Amino acid sequence: MMDGIIVRVSGPLVEADGMRGARMQDLLRVGGERLMGEVIKIDGDRVYAQVYEDTTGLRPGEPVHNTGEQLSVELGPGLLKSIFDGVQRPLVALRGQSGDFIRRGLEAPALDRKARWHFTPAVRSGDSVGPGAVLGTTEETPLITHRILVPPHLAGKVEGIRGGDYTVDETICAVGGSPVTMLQRWGVKKPRPITKKLQPTEPLITGQRTIDTFFPIAKGGTAAIPGPFGAGKTVVQHQLAKWADADVIVYVGCGERGNEMTEVLDDFPRLKDPKSGRPLLERTVLIANTSNMPVAAREASVYTGITIAEYYRDMGYNTAVMADSTSRWAEAMREISARLEEMPGEEGFPAYLSARLASFYERAGAVECLNGAKGSTTIVGAVSPPGGDLSEPVTQNTLRVARVFWSLDAKLADRRHFPAINWLTSYSLYKEALEGWYEKNVGADRKSLRDEALRILQRENELLEIVQLVGADALPEKDRLTLEAAKMLREDYLQQDAFSETDSYCRMEKQMGMLKAILRFKVAAQEAMNSGKRLSEIMESPAVKELSRMKFQADSTFNEKLREIEAMTGRVKD
Repeated sequence: MMDGIIVRVSGPLVEADGMRGARMQDLLRVGGERLMGEVIKIDGDRVYAQVYEDTTGLRPGEPVHNTGEQLSVELGPGLLKSIFDGVQRPLVALRGQSGDFIRRGLEAPALDRKARWHFTPAVRSGDSVGPGAVLGTTEETPLITHRILVPPHLAGKVEGIRGGDYTVDETICAVGGSPVTMLQRWGVKKPRPITKKLQPTEPLITGQRTIDTFFPIAKGGTAAIPGPFGAGKTVVQHQLAKWADADVIVYVGCGERGNEMTEVLDDFPRLKDPKSGRPLLERTVLIANTSNMPVAAREASVYTGITIAEYYRDMGYNTAVMADSTSRWAEAMREISARLEEMPGEEGFPAYLSARLASFYERAGAVECLNGAKGSTTIVGAVSPPGGDLSEPVTQNTLRVARVFWSLDAKLADRRHFPAINWLTSYSLYKEALEGWYEKNVGADRKSLRDEALRILQRENELLEIVQLVGADALPEKDRLTLEAAKMLREDYLQQDAFSETDSYCRMEKQMGMLKAILRFKVAAQEAMNSGKRLSEIMESPAVKELSRMKFQADSTFNEKLREIEAMTGRVKD
């Protein structure tokens, strides 16, 4: 395989001659500083490479070395609690070498080669194992037990396995004569193999009432969060990363502002996991590829994130990837495509935009792994359409493959309604598939409660058009009660305080208790009106004030408060 020389530099795109034998997606080392690049086009002996670092100062005539490998990530103990850039360079280690501003061409292994992990075997010498089998375990964090797997291409008899403390690159045993370490490498563009995909039947509980009640996502599902600037996409992603009941979270900041990633890095070490009370960072991997970093690395960052998630999925865990945002990745694709002088598609995006987005989202799913374990990878992708135009290509191509649509509304955000998910335009295609789980674990009446709440909100939207013409006082009292009930649903149920310790996360039992209380009050109010009471008198009931406060009630006292509200509601009819 021959090395070549640079003949042209155009931003992140570098052309090199003399590269006979190069293949698509080969990893290159470009220039005297050995910058990382990837082959994306071949024309005879000339290759076109996208470089994942700043190309300022690169000149024609500098050498280009073909490693013959593909862009890959290191997988093993030590991934959790780590912060990587888009090509899995550990940012904390790089900062130790060069300070706050990372020099070009700087390298460091993604996983610490000096850290020792205590390995406990799960098989014995002489046992026959297949691809993906669990050889043993090590406690990566107090929240996650790391299962050491046979690489997907290996099978055979185990030789020389023993417990003890090892670094990630020390041999722990041999399988079929091949040495096995706790470290695996995997190309990011290639999905990790599975036995089969399964039908998602369990919801990913997020603790966000709008999502869990109206537009749930399944474990192994896909969701898109499109919305205009300032509508709260990143805040929703942060909330999901903090509270979703996935075992492992991979948060990818793809082309987002540095201050937003700084908030994540500041918050996560202080936040506690709602189930265990341990720091959330102990089950989280952070990938930071901010807007001032090279654009070519944006594509790599989302693939790096999904590959790490698939690795933990293969251990039998439920994983979730938060990609914020795929629009920045698509913009990077558009820039590279333009420099390649490819025929542009709609709005200048490359013609293969839809295929790239589909190939990314298709890596989600509930699966049966090679070792028989069941795991899942959920993908939640934020989309940033220019001017909030949902008809633009990235949003439309995302909606073709994502099965949940959380439509953010700038008007709701302006009214400080969080999360600003519009209940009239959003949808979930997992509702029917998850109904059995909800009926068994939440209650048989959940579906009817949800449908009634949506009916009230939809009726409110119709009545507001009349109110704008003739005023609320012209409506019959029955319709005015519907408006009051809808207001309670919006402000007391759907709206959450992301900064409140008691309201930032809402468990399913509390969600259903709140929803039942509001709908029960509406029924009681209607009965009171049928008996001759005026609506204005009913709305002065103490139950109204307590309903507005119940979301801030601590879990430990919520049931007691709910009984008090129920008693107050019963007195509305008196």
